Amino acid sequence: MSKRYRAGIIGTGMMGQLHADALNRLPAAVPVCMTGSNPEHLEEAARRYGIEKTYPSVEEMLAQEDLDSVHVCSSNQTHFEFCMAAIERGINVLCEKPLTITSKEGEALVKAAGEKNVVCAVNFNYRNNAMVREMQERVASGQAGKIYFIHGTYLQDWLMYDTDYSWRLDRSVNGPSRAIADIGSHLFDTIQCASGRRIKAVCCSAFTALEERKKPTQQVQTFAQNEGGYEVVRPDTEDGASIQFILEDGTPGAVIVSQVCGGHKNDLTLELECENYSMRWMQEDADKLWIGSRKEGKQVLYASPGTVSAQAAPYVSLPEGHAGNWRDALYNGIAHYYSVLSGAPRSLITDFADGTYIVRITEACLRSSQSRQWEEV
Repeated sequence: MSKRYRAGIIGTGMMGQLHADALNRLPAAVPVCMTGSNPEHLEEAARRYGIEKTYPSVEEMLAQEDLDSVHVCSSNQTHFEFCMAAIERGINVLCEKPLTITSKEGEALVKAAGEKNVVCAVNFNYRNNAMVREMQERVASGQAGKIYFIHGTYLQDWLMYDTDYSWRLDRSVNGPSRAIADIGSHLFDTIQCASGRRIKAVCCSAFTALEERKKPTQQVQTFAQNEGGYEVVRPDTEDGASIQFILEDGTPGAVIVSQVCGGHKNDLTLELECENYSMRWMQEDADKLWIGSRKEGKQVLYASPGTVSAQAAPYVSLPEGHAGNWRDALYNGIAHYYSVLSGAPRSLITDFADGTYIVRITEACLRSSQSRQWEEV
């Protein structure tokens, strides 16, 4: 039997639990321990996912456990500290996005990971969908022809009301950007994955729709409703933004991100307008790729090992018509990460250098929104 990598999880919120669930379904790894800031949530999550050991702190977990990998699923401001702590012990790391609050922190992690020769990756979930990889292959092979223009949206409504609040509204915890860093980063990475090109310059206009919000007096999990008291606070991060961009080969594009759009739950849509046809992928209908042709009209390609390219087929786990979902993409990404630990090409993962570049795009967007002009990444 091949080795099962021993994994530790930092964080007990939504992403920490989803990582634990994926690890339990993965033959290559096993979650052996977990730590989190809330003792009650920690013990509950550990029981739910069959994790035998829990620790009150990251330091104790790293010191006492012989780990092959650490999954960093804690709040943004802790990513640098926890990733560096694992790297310095020679432990491989899979971190949730955004990798760090600043690109300077990301560059320090890249340097440290290189010196320790460990595998470090950032979880950008959407690139691990079969139909995103199908778009990528059709562009890379030349089948789609030259890309004329790219456009997309990532819209949510979970922060639409003034009573909606989470730690992501706290700059000291989440960082200087909210919607751009949180959901815009996913869209940036999906664009770069599908096109095979980096974003080189941006022109951004960010907005804050709600000048005041009601912050609960007790901790509330992301996407949960507050049932207690509150205090009025004034957010200092953006609810959304419209962003023009240029890829490294000069291809233009535009995207809109917002967390205050009623009826949009997790609505990421990406469209590439190409020389031979257009391609549209919608995260909420993830197992389909819409293809539009002037001669042939519209057609829908279903995710199936027999219909997608050989490059996209490994991302398909079910027959045609059996819809893939968000958890499947997360599983794909984590599986690829552990395959890299076993010697597979590092091109399968979004490494810390790639994650740092996404942070640089976010920083350029914030500069542009202040300067009201184009900014280089």
